[in-house]
Amino acid sequence: MRIKTIILFLTVSLLLIGCSENDNNSDAKKNSAPKEKVEEKDNQGKLSSLSDSGYFEELPDIPKNTLEVINQPPGKFANKTVFQEGVTEKVNNEIEDIPPLPETPSEEEYDKYFRYIYSLSANDFQNPEDLVKKWEFSMFGSSYLQDPKYQFKENYNVEIILDSSGSMGATVGGKTQMELAKEAINEFVSTLPEEVNISLRVYGHKGTGDENDKEKSCSAIEQVYGFKNYQSEEFNKALEHFQPNGWTPIADSLKESFESFKKYDQKTNTNLIYLVSDGIETCEGNPVKVAEEFADSNVSPIINVIGFNVDAEAHKQLLNVAQASNGIYTTVGNKEQLSSEFDRAQEILLRWEEWKGNAMIDAEGKRLDNELDIMKYSNDWNFAKDDQMIRISEILSLLREQKKINLDQEKELKKRSTKVTKLIESSHNEILSDMKETNKKEIESLKEAIKNKYNSAAE
Repeated sequence: MRIKTIILFLTVSLLLIGCSENDNNSDAKKNSAPKEKVEEKDNQGKLSSLSDSGYFEELPDIPKNTLEVINQPPGKFANKTVFQEGVTEKVNNEIEDIPPLPETPSEEEYDKYFRYIYSLSANDFQNPEDLVKKWEFSMFGSSYLQDPKYQFKENYNVEIILDSSGSMGATVGGKTQMELAKEAINEFVSTLPEEVNISLRVYGHKGTGDENDKEKSCSAIEQVYGFKNYQSEEFNKALEHFQPNGWTPIADSLKESFESFKKYDQKTNTNLIYLVSDGIETCEGNPVKVAEEFADSNVSPIINVIGFNVDAEAHKQLLNVAQASNGIYTTVGNKEQLSSEFDRAQEILLRWEEWKGNAMIDAEGKRLDNELDIMKYSNDWNFAKDDQMIRISEILSLLREQKKINLDQEKELKKRSTKVTKLIESSHNEILSDMKETNKKEIESLKEAIKNKYNSAAE
């Protein structure tokens, strides 16, 4: 009996020890579980850190001087109001996957974050060299000018090359970019002197933006009107002939334009081309090279380029196309700005009509016109500055709503925005002072003074 009791006692003890060990193992597992989760969180944090995120790679630098301000590429949402229907959603989609700022960011992390925000918000600030080119362009027939391109000839030929690719279907103020472009073009040509030869060429208006339709669309280049005098009914019919559909063959469009212009040599013809596009070449052509060959030919046209709500990549290419022929490059965001560019050409053509009647250009009056241009330049610059600053603030608000940044971080990023804005203000004052001073000189001296100071970084 005594032996049985001892055996029973030992059995119970062994069972209790086993349970205790199981409990200890269980506790150990519980204690180790949070460690594993912490390590997992750390790993996740590392993977989504700013240094590992592709969002912060190859971003343009924040401008540090006047030259960098006028050469900064426009951001993805340039000229757009963030808090409006359709845009807010696009901005939210753009920023939703970027990693949040760490709780205590380094200066480098703040800088990276702000560069990303700036790359979305940046506006295009007009290069003063482009304004001088507009002055030169406006002085056709003046004794100030030596370049044969800018001297009136007996005949005047104007071709408009219009982008009809699918992206021109984007809406601005309730109408598509194509509708706005057609309206501005029609208003322009309907007021030209009767003797002017007009041509309208379109590209990308056939097929679709699908890869299967690329070959068809890239070969869709058509002169739908001209060269001939303006006939209202016929020209309106030509405008109705196409809608935005496919790809963007800029280079081949310039080649075909070259072939059409060959009969209009520079000796007896003033030749002007307006290329209106909202995007980059997408058909493997080299439009800059073609423009250079075109400009160096016996036709020697001036190729003015209008970028309609373009991104940074298209901005750079279209600018180089214009520079290849010493033409003017302008970015526009709506019909009013587009019409303004055509109005300048209309004024020149009316002056050409007067020149044929032996009228003289009043150079002093032109200087006064230049002063009005300076005033408009100043107003546009200040609008772009304020618009950019507001957009940065709006994007920061959306980032805080998405909990990517907190209130203190928002304030810190706004300080960087304020610093850039002050630089832009300083640049504006510097340029304005130079423009007013140089406007007192002859146009050739004016051109050289500003070109030397604000020579394009690309050159």
